[in-house]
Amino acid sequence: MMQCDPTTGSCLLPDEPSDAQRQPTTPSDVVIRYVGDPMCSWCWGISPVVKKLAEYCEQHGLSFVMTMGGLRAGGGDAWNSAFKDFLRGEWSHIQKKTGQPFGFSLLEAEQFNYDTEPACRAVATATLLLVERGLRSSAALPFLCATQHKFYVDGRDPKTEAFYRDICDQVGLPFEEFSQTFTSQRAREAVSQDFALCRQWGVRSFPTLLLERHGEISLLSTGYVDTETLLNRLNAQLPQVAERATE
Repeated sequence: MMQCDPTTGSCLLPDEPSDAQRQPTTPSDVVIRYVGDPMCSWCWGISPVVKKLAEYCEQHGLSFVMTMGGLRAGGGDAWNSAFKDFLRGEWSHIQKKTGQPFGFSLLEAEQFNYDTEPACRAVATATLLLVERGLRSSAALPFLCATQHKFYVDGRDPKTEAFYRDICDQVGLPFEEFSQTFTSQRAREAVSQDFALCRQWGVRSFPTLLLERHGEISLLSTGYVDTETLLNRLNAQLPQVAERATE
């Protein structure tokens, strides 16, 4: 069954054998990397914090990049009373801890496949299309947040293309173009690359935030963290950014 840690505020990837080796990242100045999954409940819990972090990065000239982790790509948990009770308890705890809303109506469905690959692929698709329009990849964050809200609050199924029609309208993407790309091999390869990066970086739980400096990756935080703690931690690792923030 899916595993979440209420102490750290994170959802864990299933154990699986892997021969993937860590790969060097592309050298750059400073990149804040958010690794998560639209159907990870703690990623929904930390969503307001991630928004504040992205705004901070924009204000201080730091790149903010999202990588989808594939929490339960392909599903794997039977939709039975035990799993639904687990989700209800987990969501209730996260709602109390973070203040994020949950609708719980999804738990009344007779059948549901908790496959997170399509939702991850949708975010990867939006990122591809927005970058092609000359925007930063961080422009896909509102798409991710809207997907999370529609799933966790409205109880809709993010595995269907129609789920994303109004979300595309919100972020200014033509739905037909999104739909064609979403079902393409290109999008499947893009999200597979995201999953591979996640594992190459050694990320085993979501949400995780990484700090990249000149191609070197270090851990910024894993699990739920509040905005003040996160930004203080970032400033401690990047004192030159903190100095600019106080000028």
